Amino acid sequence: MEPTSLRLAGADGNEIHALQWSSEGTPLILVHGFGNDAHIWDEFAPLVAPHYRVVAIDLRGHGDSDHDPERRYQWDDHVRDLEAVTAALEIERMVLVGHSLGGRTCLLFAGRNAERMAGLVVVDTGPEHDPRGQIRIRQEVEGRSSDGGDGSLASITAYEQVLAHNYPAATPDSIKRMARSELKQREDGRWVRKADPYFMSSLASASAEEQEAYEEETRKKLWHACEVLACPTLVVRGAASDILSAETADQMVDDVLQNGQLAVVAQAAHSVMTDNPEGFNEAVSEFVLG
Repeated sequence: MEPTSLRLAGADGNEIHALQWSSEGTPLILVHGFGNDAHIWDEFAPLVAPHYRVVAIDLRGHGDSDHDPERRYQWDDHVRDLEAVTAALEIERMVLVGHSLGGRTCLLFAGRNAERMAGLVVVDTGPEHDPRGQIRIRQEVEGRSSDGGDGSLASITAYEQVLAHNYPAATPDSIKRMARSELKQREDGRWVRKADPYFMSSLASASAEEQEAYEEETRKKLWHACEVLACPTLVVRGAASDILSAETADQMVDDVLQNGQLAVVAQAAHSVMTDNPEGFNEAVSEFVLG
């Protein structure tokens, strides 16, 4: 099964790239995490495409979506893009599945559009993040220097080595797929990441105080979104995650979400769908097809 490539109107005049795996049924929209793209769902999407209208999007500044010329990459910007994309696709009611950055985007979207939600899957993220994972991600971004000194790499294999270091639990197939989809080749033959370099560096450039203030504001909005959602909501946590703690996941499902469920995927850290694809696919398929 091969998806159809779409270019859709996002917010602020930007175009958003999407992969449509099927065109019939209740819409199910897949939203990737920081630094990834729509192809992160290539193993999962075909499983649910016979039952849903499955669309995977590239967030602005990622994949084949436009880089924002004014460098607008705040949470609200991604939410507005998702609102624009669903309008362009004439989608009113939907199921959203989002990982990490995409998971928070979906949760914020759902909080603003609760009446439009048929279901929600939040993958290894939530209103609170474990400081250990935040430090790790910051260090990874700061350490993404390359052998070219300008953000370029000599080969796709060189990027596979970077990914293998940053995703130590990921399967070899997942590493190869990410490396193929996240790079583009320059005229001089070297390879560069498709993701906007500013997006990738903005986390590292912000001070600890600025990050904490922004995170506190985001936490309040995310907990509010959990409170107002009535749709069935699955929280997926990697058993070895250093981003979503067991305590936060339990609090979301047991105390705040009106109709929440929890799935803990064994042998997986933060990037659940690449660390244990079979476990992830089973947990989410059971929820959305049950």
